[in-house]
Amino acid sequence: MCKNNNFYKKNFIFKIIKNDLKNKKYDFICTRFPPEPNGYLHIGHIKSICLNFSIAKFYKGNCFLRIDDTNPKTENIKYINSIKKDLIWLGFKWNDKIKYSSDYFELIYEYAIELINKNLAYVDELSIEEIKSYRGTLLKTGKNSPYRNRSIKENLKLFHNMRLGKFPEGSMSLRAKINMKSKIIIMRDPVLYRIKYQKHHHTGKKWCIYPTYDFCHCISDSIEGITHSLCTLEFLDNKLLYNWILNNISVKNHPKQYEFSKLKIEYG
Repeated sequence: MCKNNNFYKKNFIFKIIKNDLKNKKYDFICTRFPPEPNGYLHIGHIKSICLNFSIAKFYKGNCFLRIDDTNPKTENIKYINSIKKDLIWLGFKWNDKIKYSSDYFELIYEYAIELINKNLAYVDELSIEEIKSYRGTLLKTGKNSPYRNRSIKENLKLFHNMRLGKFPEGSMSLRAKINMKSKIIIMRDPVLYRIKYQKHHHTGKKWCIYPTYDFCHCISDSIEGITHSLCTLEFLDNKLLYNWILNNISVKNHPKQYEFSKLKIEYG
């Protein structure tokens, strides 16, 4: 916890929160530290930890520890145990029990169905390599998948069968229907769900389709009532997708994302 009062006076995020409270946008502040359990914590995580937990303590709010566990192929319980141990060693204590994005998988699945019913998501059969090729580059716009205009009824049936494990891994995915000509590459029909036949540390073998980090992250923030979703500048473009998802599903809470500079060690 920072002892320097000037930190709270000059830090731009604290100024934003102070303004939000003054204007009665919120009456209770809630932040979160949401690591992916695919490795050990590094110095960049420490900056995020200190910021999120310090904000919650300073404004007498909550800071949750949420494990963003959306990819069972890269995640391991040993990393979760290490994260908990390191947080305690740093002197921080999270509010409530540890939260897992996987706790919300059923609800997230229903939100995916909502997007399909609104004709805002479709089941695609392009391979990973083909999706990347169709997506284009910073200098070249993307092109539509040949499966983009499937009917809502067909998409619902295919997505249901994806969940039932009727298709091979990598053969299908669920994509948002946004704009393949967008200047922001992440908005070119991003993948929302993929098939992965892998046992999950928290849900076991219940699921064989998993939401992507971007689809799951913003919904988890909303479910938990996060007021200020803090991340590093590398997620600046992701904010557009974060807001698009929340604006197009029937969630009550719409957290606001704010970015801060990444902390890392450089070797000369």
